[in-house]
Amino acid sequence: MPIQYYIILAAALFCIGVTGVLIRRNAIIIFMCIELMLNSVNLLLVAFSKMHFALSSVHTKTKGAPVAVTTGTDAQLFVFFIMVVAAAEVSVGLAIIVMMYRNVHSTDVNFLNRLKN
Repeated sequence: MPIQYYIILAAALFCIGVTGVLIRRNAIIIFMCIELMLNSVNLLLVAFSKMHFALSSVHTKTKGAPVAVTTGTDAQLFVFFIMVVAAAEVSVGLAIIVMMYRNVHSTDVNFLNRLKN
């Protein structure tokens, strides 16, 4: 599958996420849109890693000298750590949202100005 399809899909997902963050007022939906943006970046990272692996394996075959090339799993490992950090971020964010809901009885981000006092 060509890399352009991955770029278009990731750009569409990222645009949907940015639109959701800018338009919506519900804190939970904002967190979901941020996760959507992170996943679109992860998709591009894995796609470019696989493309780079395919190009490097073709390049090493044309030279004639056998060179040990990794299997292109470096980006997948990096994406795994990004998802772990994002899950920890969401758990802290959801704890803040629950505390905000207990105090304000709403998850609307406009009510966060009340927490300044």
